Amino acid sequence: MKKINNIHQQGFSLLEVFVALAIGLVIFAGVLSIFVGMRTTVTETTSFGELQENGRFAMSVLTDDISKQDFWGDYTGTFDRSSISHTLAAPGNDCTGAGVNNSTFPLALGNFRTIWGETVTSANPMGCFDDAKTGSDVIQIKRVLGGDLVDGAGEPLDPVPAGNFHLVTNSNDGILFTSGALPAVDNSRVWQYQHHVYYIREENQGSNKVPVLMQGQLTTRMSFAPIIDGIEMIRFMYGYDADTNPEAPGYGVVDRFISAENMTAAMWDNAGGTQIIAVKIYVLARNVLPDNKYTNTNTYFLGDLNDGEGISFDDHYRRLLFSSTVTLYNARVDSW
Repeated sequence: MKKINNIHQQGFSLLEVFVALAIGLVIFAGVLSIFVGMRTTVTETTSFGELQENGRFAMSVLTDDISKQDFWGDYTGTFDRSSISHTLAAPGNDCTGAGVNNSTFPLALGNFRTIWGETVTSANPMGCFDDAKTGSDVIQIKRVLGGDLVDGAGEPLDPVPAGNFHLVTNSNDGILFTSGALPAVDNSRVWQYQHHVYYIREENQGSNKVPVLMQGQLTTRMSFAPIIDGIEMIRFMYGYDADTNPEAPGYGVVDRFISAENMTAAMWDNAGGTQIIAVKIYVLARNVLPDNKYTNTNTYFLGDLNDGEGISFDDHYRRLLFSSTVTLYNARVDSW
């Protein structure tokens, strides 16, 4: 008879279990550390992506609009009542900047200002909105939109549909009108007239204040709408050329860039639209939501803001500063 031997099975000892747990905890801690690091990286990348997108969009809008200020279709003279006639009343909710001739349409006195700005000191700097953020800038731009209005045969559109103001012009003169039959101007084309205003306001979103870039535009009245969230400040420096003689050595060259609060009335009047020849744009973009794991103590330099010492923060918002210089191609132009 065969004898069957007993087989004894043994488990892990307590020491082996503790060693395995310790190794497992080390591995888990490493994996968790990688996960947390990746999540932080994703959060930061997303935040900077938001800043880049908003800031570049704001720069694109402002650069494109400012570069086309004082564009009047075929007309090549100074845009004022000596050559441009109209019987238009001011539009509803008109925006009026400083000076005697700085509303939507040119008046028969003083120089018509096609570009003007100031650093906001009150919520209602122009009489057409009352929610501006103080310390930032406001800017207004007047021009016609590119692309003349034509019918299916390529002829000037006649009649012109309602809903906007228009300018019919040739190289020597023009007429501002609303809609309907095209005013008689020899060898003319018709364009949509536009008046834009940009400023910053802050909107309450829950317990958070979100800065927003606002745009005002002209239809039959001046109306405003937010176009980009997360734009905390805009600031402009105006490139001024003191030379008005085309034969002068410095003609057509910026003598200095001047902030709005340091511009004089004579500089804004612009000697027939020829002395403000460039604009330096600063856009400070900020994340919409704070990141409590991040503290921003940076200083940002927006031209001569605070006597060139910039603006500093101590909060939990990421920011990026964008800047660009725009040439005003229509400042000294003989023809388009």
